[in-house]
Amino acid sequence: MLLTDYFRSSHDPAWDIAVSCGVRHGVIRLPEDAEFDLSNSSHWQTVYDRFVDFGVTPVIIEPMPNAVHDHIKAGDEKRDESIQKVLDMLPIMERLNIRTICFNWMAHIGWLRTHSDIPERGGAKVTGFDMAAFQPTGASITEEELWQNYEYFLRAVIPAAEKHGIQLALHPDDPPMPRLGDVSRIMVNRKNIEKAVTGIVKSENLGVTFCQANFHIMGEDLKELIEAWKEKIFFVHFRNTTGVPTKFRETYHDNGELPMAELLKHYVKCGIDVPIRVDHVPTMAGEVSTLPGYDALGRLFAIGYLKGIMESVEGRKI
Repeated sequence: MLLTDYFRSSHDPAWDIAVSCGVRHGVIRLPEDAEFDLSNSSHWQTVYDRFVDFGVTPVIIEPMPNAVHDHIKAGDEKRDESIQKVLDMLPIMERLNIRTICFNWMAHIGWLRTHSDIPERGGAKVTGFDMAAFQPTGASITEEELWQNYEYFLRAVIPAAEKHGIQLALHPDDPPMPRLGDVSRIMVNRKNIEKAVTGIVKSENLGVTFCQANFHIMGEDLKELIEAWKEKIFFVHFRNTTGVPTKFRETYHDNGELPMAELLKHYVKCGIDVPIRVDHVPTMAGEVSTLPGYDALGRLFAIGYLKGIMESVEGRKI
C-alpha cells in the first residue's frame, strides 16, 4: 500500500511532521479562495509544484472542493456550473497524474462532531459525536432528493472520469446517522453504499474511500467487507474509534475497538494496494488546536504507528 498523509493547501506544521516521518505522497486539499480557479491549469500547476518542491507528490484530491461540491449535493441553482468545474478539473488531474478524488454525499452538514475536548490518555483531547448534543441547523433535504442529486452527478461526471482515468472514491457519511434534524443522510450503511457504487452507474472508476472506523461504527464486519469490496476500495482512511452511531469518540490509533494490525494484514491479503492515510488524530497535551482531529502533533504518533505496521506486514521499508 502507498503511505500518504493529508496536506492542507498552505504549509503548516503537519507538512513538516509528515515529511519527517518519511511520507512522500500526499492527499491534498486544494486552495479554497477567490484567487484559485479550478478550471485554470496554471493555478493547479502552482499548487502541484509547491508540494513537489517540498518533497511530496500529490496523488489524491480530498475533499472535492466545497465551493462546487456543496451546490452539487444540494442540487441548487448552481449545480450545473459546479459540475462543469468538476469536469474541467479532470483533464488537469490527468496531466498531473493525480488519479483519485475523495468525495462524499453529505449535503448541508459535512462530517460532524459535537465535542472536541474528550479526554484521552496523557492529557490529550479527542473529538466525538453525541446525538443528544446535536443542534439542528435549519437546513433540510430529503432522502429522495439526495439520491436524485447523486444520480444526476454520476451521469454527468462518470463518462469524463473514465475518459481521463480518474477514480471517484465515495466516503461514507460521518456520523452514519440517517437524519440530522431535517437533513437526511443516505451513505450510512452497506446496502446504500453498494447501491451508490454499483447500482446506479456501473464503472470501474467509481469506488469507495474505506474509512474503516466509519464502517465499524455502522456495525459492519470489516474483514468481510474488505473482502467483498476489494475491487472497489480506492483509498483507505486508517482510523480507530469506539462507540455506536448515536454516540462515539475518536481514539489514539492503538487505543480503540479496531484491530489495526489485523486489518492492515487483511488489506494486503486481499490484494488491496491503494493509498492509505491516518485520520482524526488527538490534540496532544499542551498543543493549541487549529482543527480538532487534524492537529499536527498527533500525526507524529499516528504516522509512525501506521508505518511500523506497514513495514511489519509488507516486509519492506516504507
